[in-house]
Amino acid sequence: MAEFVTRLADERGHLREQIETGQSEQDVRERLVQQGLLVVSVKPRTLLGGGLRWPTRRRVKLEELVIYNQQFLTLIKAGLPILTSLELLLRRQHNPYFRALLEDVHNRVKSGEMLSEAFTTQGIFPKIYTTTLLAGEKSGNLEEVLARYIDFQRVALSVRKKLLASLIYPALLMLGVIVMLTFLVTFVIPRFAQLFEELRAQLPPLTTFMLTVGVTIRDYLPLIVGGFALLAFLVWRWRQTPSGARRVDQLRMAFPLLGQIWLRYQIGIFARMLSTLLSGGLPLVPALETAGGSLQSPTVARAVLDAAERVRQGSPLSTALEKTKAIPDLAVEMIEVGESTGALPPMLNSVAEFYEEDVQTALAAAMSLIEPIILVGMGVIVAFVLISLYLPIFSLGSGGIAH
Repeated sequence: MAEFVTRLADERGHLREQIETGQSEQDVRERLVQQGLLVVSVKPRTLLGGGLRWPTRRRVKLEELVIYNQQFLTLIKAGLPILTSLELLLRRQHNPYFRALLEDVHNRVKSGEMLSEAFTTQGIFPKIYTTTLLAGEKSGNLEEVLARYIDFQRVALSVRKKLLASLIYPALLMLGVIVMLTFLVTFVIPRFAQLFEELRAQLPPLTTFMLTVGVTIRDYLPLIVGGFALLAFLVWRWRQTPSGARRVDQLRMAFPLLGQIWLRYQIGIFARMLSTLLSGGLPLVPALETAGGSLQSPTVARAVLDAAERVRQGSPLSTALEKTKAIPDLAVEMIEVGESTGALPPMLNSVAEFYEEDVQTALAAAMSLIEPIILVGMGVIVAFVLISLYLPIFSLGSGGIAH
């Protein structure tokens, strides 16, 4: 998802600027128009072009948002008015940035704006959250809708934490490999180079190659590190553009084993998100558009938005998703059963649970393969370096080194 700087005008002609996320300028413009806003301009948020702008947008942590909404739900369930609940939670908020946002929300609600509109105006909160609030306000059942949103985010956070926990050990292994190679190349190899130079050794080609690599890296280490940092930054900026995000996602999807895990993870999030929105009373097409606009994978997001357009034209959801060729057949079949039985939200929850469990199982299996591969690779690299350095020493007895 890319970021866009939007300029909006209200009915009095007052202009305001806010940040929106979306697949393209057209997607963002259409979404804002559907919300009844007058869109003056929509421009990609870039570092180069139109002046040098550093990306300074801040975010509210999802954990903080969930805790806040749990407290907010408790207060309104106890019978407190929304405005009073907002004021109480505003006083208890310790995050200065979050508190500033909540203060603006409180003032807007106090002046007569709807709660969902006040949160949407901030341009920071997830679209699924503001849409959930809107559905709750329109249905008159804000408590139940908000409770479903909290349950959804709790499950999503739990799945995300489990996935991150399973990646810690491989990440530590990779860090160990990088530290070890850095030590060998910048310290060990140059010492051997100095030793062989003093001995005036006749070196094998393999040793000569390794010493040349090590000494070159040592001498130009700042330039090499700076080059990699610049390359990483340029790739990161390119990834923020719509075309870059799509290309990176396509490469990620094509990666053996891990690509399928990423796809299933996105399908699980989509299914649970759509179930939450439908259970909150949101119509199918807006729910699909909200879910599609909130996904991290541009490939899956584009497929969901295409399906939403087909559903708007009268196609069943399962058929619309099947035509995108991006949604797994099993998910489409389960959704078709949910449609035919009139139990689509519960079936979507079942789809989400199936894919969440499948992702955890597949990721555990993948890590069980990746970890020994990293260890073996590390051993091969160390053995190659050591053999190349010790070859001249092995030849001492045969007269391979001349004094």
